[in-house]
Amino acid sequence: MRNPTAFLAQEYQELVKNELDWKIRVLDGPSTPWCTVDGKRVLMLCSNNYLGLSTHPKVKEAALKAIETHGAGSGSVRPIAGTMDLHIELERRLAKFKHAEASLVYQTGFAANAGLIPQLVGKEDLMISDELNHGSIIDGVRLSHAERAIYKHSDMEDLKRVLNEAEKHSPPYRRILIITDGVFSMDGDITPLDGIAKLGKEHGAMVFVDDAHGEGVLGEGGRGIVSHFKLSRNEVHVEMGTFSKAFGVVGGHISGSRDLVNFAFNRSRTWLLSGSHPPPVAAACIAAIDVLEKEPQHVKKLWDNTKYFKKTMKDLGFDVGNSQTPITPVIVGESGVAKKLSARLFEEKVFALPIVFPMVARDKARIRTMMNAQLTKEDLNFAASAFEKIGKELKII
Repeated sequence: MRNPTAFLAQEYQELVKNELDWKIRVLDGPSTPWCTVDGKRVLMLCSNNYLGLSTHPKVKEAALKAIETHGAGSGSVRPIAGTMDLHIELERRLAKFKHAEASLVYQTGFAANAGLIPQLVGKEDLMISDELNHGSIIDGVRLSHAERAIYKHSDMEDLKRVLNEAEKHSPPYRRILIITDGVFSMDGDITPLDGIAKLGKEHGAMVFVDDAHGEGVLGEGGRGIVSHFKLSRNEVHVEMGTFSKAFGVVGGHISGSRDLVNFAFNRSRTWLLSGSHPPPVAAACIAAIDVLEKEPQHVKKLWDNTKYFKKTMKDLGFDVGNSQTPITPVIVGESGVAKKLSARLFEEKVFALPIVFPMVARDKARIRTMMNAQLTKEDLNFAASAFEKIGKELKII
């Protein structure tokens, strides 16, 4: 007889054997620079909470107040009875912050990509994607019936080649969509969005950027990659993002034209068929925008920490790749070495996780460190000392 579930244990054990499995660690308390993980006090170097807003007093206060005024849950999906005044206010505030006509909030960033991308292009269209795009983009692309093309990572000459080839297609493509991450989460490099926008304009292509790791980090006051490159909404048509990283809360969103938002909430099944954000989450997101607008020191401190830590690690002899952002990979090569380094760092009270194949190439395993505005110079020196000690121990440096 066929065993319908035998593959579950077999494939998991294969991952364990090849040191490609995830081992979950439990955070006991808030995401702060020094926190308790698996019962041990450690320095947090792997959180996406770039600005520390998840514990900002104004953000917490807003969430608590919303529970008192609106309850713990919304009770429905957005198109039925789940749209509260807090959701409308959040989208209004986000659009203003992003200097866009309109914004739409999704349950997660993954839901935004999986729900919207397949609706923008279909059988008569072409989707052009950077080869290192995030898994949520890849899944969104797979859900589409459009033809697909890949261009070399951040290579504008190769994108130009793909677009020129596309113009030869018969019959002509009805639509062309160019889609890319803004900041690539494994290497921390920034896509040349200005070059993409220029080529997109030349070919009448829609440009879609996933700016999950750029918000709160790049641009004027942390407004993101479109602001960073000083581009208009006529050049970048869809700016997708998330409240789950620098904003310190949870949720995905898109910003662009009013037409885009009207189209998106009528066509995205992830938006239409998922419960809306609980009131405290929506209120916390609004408060996070307030903090970004009124307290610019958080973004400045994040960049000060980023520059200091990158230089320190380079001076010690570590390979930190070509990162241009607070994402600072410490590239060690083999998956087993990355896992040993992470385990030893934890013993030395530094919490930083290994990233291994298939998330990165087999010979590019790394520890991915994430800078935070709340880290002190003493914290960064503590982390660097631990890296130096174990790096020499494992013959990495």
